[in-house]
Amino acid sequence: MGRGKIEIKRIENATSRQVTFSKRRGGLLKKAHELAVLCDAEVALIIFSSTGKLFEYSSTDIKRVLARYSRCASGCGPSLVDYKTEKQQCKEINTLRDEIRKLQTVNLQMMGKELTGLTLNELQHLEHQLNEGMLSVKQRKEQILLEQLEQSRLQEQRATLENASLRKQVDELRGFRSSTSLASYLEINPFDRRKPLIKTDDTNSDMMCNDTFQMQRESDTSLHLGLSDVYLKEKEPKKACPDDAEMQAAPE
Repeated sequence: MGRGKIEIKRIENATSRQVTFSKRRGGLLKKAHELAVLCDAEVALIIFSSTGKLFEYSSTDIKRVLARYSRCASGCGPSLVDYKTEKQQCKEINTLRDEIRKLQTVNLQMMGKELTGLTLNELQHLEHQLNEGMLSVKQRKEQILLEQLEQSRLQEQRATLENASLRKQVDELRGFRSSTSLASYLEINPFDRRKPLIKTDDTNSDMMCNDTFQMQRESDTSLHLGLSDVYLKEKEPKKACPDDAEMQAAPE
């Protein structure tokens, strides 16, 4: 016995209306999915309930379907060639998405995750890949360490050469400064070169200087006047003998 036809009108009972909405919404979404798969059609379904909730279904990107609908509704819809190109692009996009999903799964497996669905052979293959990756990482690490060590050695050699050069410059500056200070001191005090090593009495030195100066003046005067040495000898005063002076001073 088949189900009888019902009158298509608004259901007054709120509970019955909500139950009917849920059932028919599910059937409608199922039919839309079957239509898209069986007929290779682009289907977009938008449903708003009486309470304002949104329910939607789309066989592809719903925004792209709505944009296409807007272009067709405005009278400037795409041609058949454009539609085929767009469909091919959609297939390529889906293929790329699948590849991205696979790569993400492989990446997680390389990190030790998502291993529940792998067989023994797949796990052994994954272990072999990890070992090869570890060997490559170790070799690259050793290479980088050797390069850094070589750079450190070169920097050390440069620092040693610069240090030796700076020390040489400092020694040259010290020697130049000492020689310059000595020369400047001798230029300022030239009589320090002729200082006697033995100290003499100041009074005797002054007397000797005065006698020498007096004799030099007399000799210059005699030469100027043409006098002889005999005259100069006669002119020299005779030194009194100490014995004669004592005898004269003694009382008779």
